[in-house]
Amino acid sequence: MTTLSTPLFAQLLAAAALAASISPAQAQSFCASDGQSRPVQLMERFINADCGTCWADPATPMPARNAVALDWVLPSLQGDDAPLSAVATRDALARLESLSQSVPAKSQTVVHAIKGIKGAGLRVAHGLPVADYLGASIELKPVSPAARQPLTAWLALVETLPAGLEGSPVERNLVRNVLSRTWDGRKQLLKDEQNRLFESRSMNIAPAANPERLRVIGWVEDEKGQVLLAAQSRCVAP
Repeated sequence: MTTLSTPLFAQLLAAAALAASISPAQAQSFCASDGQSRPVQLMERFINADCGTCWADPATPMPARNAVALDWVLPSLQGDDAPLSAVATRDALARLESLSQSVPAKSQTVVHAIKGIKGAGLRVAHGLPVADYLGASIELKPVSPAARQPLTAWLALVETLPAGLEGSPVERNLVRNVLSRTWDGRKQLLKDEQNRLFESRSMNIAPAANPERLRVIGWVEDEKGQVLLAAQSRCVAP
């Protein structure tokens, strides 16, 4: 990720932190998961950039009710000559590796049932685009006994594309950038971590992405890769 100047970086992080701390009534100029139903399933659709027809495949799996779907496009050995190279990201390879899955020749779908953490909730939020960056955050609270275990937090910056775009039979949440962070709940928590686990970052916006369609989807996993909680932001007009 490109290093930002200190004033701009501070501005972005301040926006993300503010979005994560203000109440839902105050959050209308930000996008957050406040008021959204908690997803019960996470679907991840992986497409090899070589497969030019996969995007428009009428057999594309659709998420169940109260589920959230992510769309990852995997880089190809053809590089820029691959049909879907313009939206491919190496983050997709890292995610597939974390799932111990090999790169599909065409497409592959992985579905996770969300287990839940008793007494804890997940919140994601982001501010407004600034100089091709977006301040975003993910927060787990309270840190209940069930949450005091090694966890991996994932935060995906996605561009939500309507069904029909480029022939897609389904709405897609195209992954544009990803943040991954390990939260080790077994260690002694800092004073400001006693009641929550929180991460905020400035995330680069892909040049071809439409900022008006961007939002964030986050989830946390245990050591076995079981998805425990997930959340997605929705934007509310001021």
